[in-house]
Amino acid sequence: MKKILSIALILSILGMNTMPVFAIKNKQETDNTPKQFKSMVKKNKRTGDDYKLVYVNLDYWERFNDDLLNGYIQKAVLNNYDLKMATLATEEYYQQVKLQFANELPMAGIGFAPNYVKMPNVSSGDWMFAMPALVNYEFDIFLKNRDKTKSAKKNYEASKFDERAAYISVASAVGTTYFNIIKLDKMIELQEEIVTDRQVIYDLMLVRNREGLTSTADTLNANKSLVNGKTDLLELKKQREQLLHQFAVLIGESPENAANLTRATLDDLTYNHTIPDSISTEVIVQRPDYLKAEKMVEKAGLDVRIAKKEFLPTINLSGLALFNTTSFGSLFSTKGMLYALGGAALLPLFTGGSRVATLRLRKNTYERILQNYYKTNLTAMQEINDSLVAARLDKEKMEQTLKQANLERADYKYNEMRYAQGTISKLDLIQFKENLLTIDKLVAQQKVECMVDYISLYKATGSKI
Repeated sequence: MKKILSIALILSILGMNTMPVFAIKNKQETDNTPKQFKSMVKKNKRTGDDYKLVYVNLDYWERFNDDLLNGYIQKAVLNNYDLKMATLATEEYYQQVKLQFANELPMAGIGFAPNYVKMPNVSSGDWMFAMPALVNYEFDIFLKNRDKTKSAKKNYEASKFDERAAYISVASAVGTTYFNIIKLDKMIELQEEIVTDRQVIYDLMLVRNREGLTSTADTLNANKSLVNGKTDLLELKKQREQLLHQFAVLIGESPENAANLTRATLDDLTYNHTIPDSISTEVIVQRPDYLKAEKMVEKAGLDVRIAKKEFLPTINLSGLALFNTTSFGSLFSTKGMLYALGGAALLPLFTGGSRVATLRLRKNTYERILQNYYKTNLTAMQEINDSLVAARLDKEKMEQTLKQANLERADYKYNEMRYAQGTISKLDLIQFKENLLTIDKLVAQQKVECMVDYISLYKATGSKI
């Protein structure tokens, strides 16, 4: 009777779920991770925030000689929510590697099963106490599970390059938005002068119209010019407010605090960056998107190898130990102990063509990812060349505009002398001044364009410029 009950109990226990011998540790706990796993993944895991600052290359941002900008870059690195999500995504891939690595280890479980048994035609029942222990291990003789862990690790390594790309992208957005806000500050200042001068012109035209010295049509044109100037001023202020809100979000602050964000003035910024004639190929192959594409090719190759190994048999080793007794006090005695050890090899003979289809799918995926790798290489070269051309030609264009502005300024001073001599009217002098303010707006715009081009080159080179 005891043998029958014991066999029934064993069969019921075999249906239980097992648990890994090595549980995933908490971050605050002592690290009991197997050394094999440490050598493969742990040494590549980032800790602290220093690596984030390395991602954005703070030395590059110091070239602008703006402490406020440097502070905003560091603030964005620590507080931007997109970057926090990118870091968490990397951590998710890291845990997936650990999860896959658990399949390379033995699986074991232990339980306690008290049972009250009463057989037919028996007046009384008996308590039975059982403590089963199960161990199962897939003997990875063909290294299939090992390759799956390596494949998961490639995803983790690729996610780190995604994280780096996110930090470079956000830093570029912070710098670009910051300089565009400064540009709008200057343009608003100049536009306010233009509106003030147009108001003076309109007031003078009204007086001259009453005296019959100016036609009504000219007065209406002066009024239209004033209204257009005010409209342009409102548009510039709207753009600045929107950029301030965007900038606040980039550095992890509420848009309600946008008005309190301090910044330098355009006149304080000096643009004297040297644009290289060419970029080394070594810089191109260090771009995060290029390195990610490389890792994805390696992963696709591993996936093809894994699909091939699915045609090989699976070998399992299993062990069972059962302490079974009617007395709780003698639960661990050898008298009531049952144990078994066995192995099995399973080779699927017919799966409806799924293994063949999986292998062909993995091969096609590999070819597609390989083509994307080649495309990424060409795209990287294109983006760097485009950035170099834009930076070089925009700088030359700014130099020509500066010459034009200097000529316009000299012309205005000459006309100031003519006005003092009484050879031109005040209306003419104000018009010459507006020409000067207009060219100053163009200078401000092109100066910031050159800085933004330099940031684009920073982004195109993966912050390695």
